[in-house]
Amino acid sequence: MENITLIATSTMGLESIVRDECVELGFKNVKTFNGRVEFDGTVRDIPKANIHLRCADRVFVKMGEFKAFTFDELFRNIKKIDWQNYIPENGEFPVSWVSSVKSKLFSKSDIQKITKKAIVEKLKEKYKKEYFYEDGPRYAIKIQAHNDVFIVMIDTSGEGLHKRGYRAIKNEAPIKETMAAALVKLSRWRGGERPLVDPMCGTGTILIEAAMIARNIAPGANRNFISEGWSIIPENDWIEVRDEAFSQEDYEKEVKIFGSDIDADTIEIARENIKKAGVEEEITLECKNFLDLEMEERQGCLITNPPYGDRLLDKEAVERLYGLLGDICRMRLPKWSYYIITSYEEFEKAFGKKATKNRKLYNGGIECRYYQYYGEKDGKNSR
Repeated sequence: MENITLIATSTMGLESIVRDECVELGFKNVKTFNGRVEFDGTVRDIPKANIHLRCADRVFVKMGEFKAFTFDELFRNIKKIDWQNYIPENGEFPVSWVSSVKSKLFSKSDIQKITKKAIVEKLKEKYKKEYFYEDGPRYAIKIQAHNDVFIVMIDTSGEGLHKRGYRAIKNEAPIKETMAAALVKLSRWRGGERPLVDPMCGTGTILIEAAMIARNIAPGANRNFISEGWSIIPENDWIEVRDEAFSQEDYEKEVKIFGSDIDADTIEIARENIKKAGVEEEITLECKNFLDLEMEERQGCLITNPPYGDRLLDKEAVERLYGLLGDICRMRLPKWSYYIITSYEEFEKAFGKKATKNRKLYNGGIECRYYQYYGEKDGKNSR
């Protein structure tokens, strides 16, 4: 089992970011689809992908892809798969997630039952037994059907990749760590002389992800994954990939990150999260209103996820907030780049300026736009 196909799933709108990450990590034959990125690799790439990918939701082993119009076809195709190459005699193998869209086989419970039965029959051939206790390592199986095409996967991550381990307490409307990392990546900010500021930082997720990107801290280096219990991946592979990740961290580069929020309790939570993430040296926090934002640097990058209608404020309050934010950016940060994510459709009108670019993203299932305003540098647009 030298070569395998891996799938990194992603939030809609982030596929190209995850694709670029996979290419940067050296994965081969990288292909992009709606909600997922596929690439070729080996079992050693399971640790590598889980530990290094910042913007993906989970990493799966792709076990098969086929068309099925009847349950008999589904059964036969599932049974053809070499499950015994992954699942040991005592392995736990729940069919834990099924989706079916525009397919003749639409009953999720029936798809689960047929899939489970087919896997059991396959494993019976290998292990010569009639019953499996399933008291060993976990191999959670995901089935995704669309237009009668079934993709069959095994989850290698366990908890989603956004669970970095540093966010002990959530605020009222948190942004996922994977989304926060994507917002920073889309800004092209990587540290150096230009500062980064989030004037409505909440519990600090954007700040932390920015610091981890600037320092090249692998997001999954300090957490565990469900596939660490799999016999097909040598324990030493996990150790070596983590050691390599730690050796690549960059503490030479200048990093200036500033965050503020009007709520004192929220700032204290941010402080705890930042400390837990180990990036307190990179981030300066203050409890203050965004209207008091003042920055000495002539150029920099503002990234924020402010309150919006579906979250915390009514329309009148949202428009006032965005109008004031626009005034602050234009008057006090005229040469800066700023990046704002919101679900409010009339943001540009309220902000008072059309964005250089905007991108559709889904934050917590809510359709949003990421408004990108490029600053000036030597008379040219700068990101």
